Amino acid sequence: MSSLLIFGMGYTASHLACRLRSEGWRVTGTKRRAGHDTIQFEDADAVKAALASATHILSSVPPFGTVDPVMVHYADVLRSAPALWIGYISSTGVYGDAGGAWVDESAPVGSGRRTARAEADLAWQALRDDIRIFRLPGIYGPGRSALERVAEGKAHRIALPDQVFSRVHVDDIVSGIIAGFDGPAGVYNLSDDAPCGQNAVIAYAASLLGLAPPPIQTMDEANLSPMARGFYAENRRVANGKAKRLLGWTPAYPDYRTGLRALKAITSPVIVNAAPKIANVDQR
Repeated sequence: MSSLLIFGMGYTASHLACRLRSEGWRVTGTKRRAGHDTIQFEDADAVKAALASATHILSSVPPFGTVDPVMVHYADVLRSAPALWIGYISSTGVYGDAGGAWVDESAPVGSGRRTARAEADLAWQALRDDIRIFRLPGIYGPGRSALERVAEGKAHRIALPDQVFSRVHVDDIVSGIIAGFDGPAGVYNLSDDAPCGQNAVIAYAASLLGLAPPPIQTMDEANLSPMARGFYAENRRVANGKAKRLLGWTPAYPDYRTGLRALKAITSPVIVNAAPKIANVDQR
């Protein structure tokens, strides 16, 4: 039986685990506290035993402060692990600001605000020759999309008309990682095909819900957190051609419109009916 050990059972990893379990895989994850199908990250004996028996290993743990906890605690064991496949979930934030230009896997890393993530990304690449690195842009999916933010009144449209970013549906991340099981080692961007500004995404989510979009504001007027301001400080389009060519991967949701429409179909009526409706809903 194929078995996967996941460091960090967060949002994306949980979706991957659900998919693989439905296909007959044995999936174990680590958490800070052990639970059903999970083991405690600090339980070194349990983690080492799981590493010794896993056919596949994936880390979705981001850096904590300036260090990668998985590398700190288990790098030596990972180097000699008998697993057939090892992967690491990274971020396209490692590319930093590109002034709106396209970036692919050959672009330099480490110049942006996520220096710890860039260092972790490079450390995983150096760990073994058979590592797969999956760099992800903004992740959205069930319960975690512009639909919820708009309905809850937490969405913003910021007066930065030239700001562009990429995103990816969680189901497309799952299919990309699975495609990577049989693909060559290396670094892969998993993103949709249509980078665009955040304002367009928020406006379309509002239209799907029949709600008025939030007003255009400056960052000061929106009272954005330092983390949110950092997001708007970087501007890039992420190319996904390598994953398509080498992994045979194609996103099921190639743009935010198809992704949000699919999420709208499964969205709770509580969200859909959250506020007064507006006319002329654009659902292209």
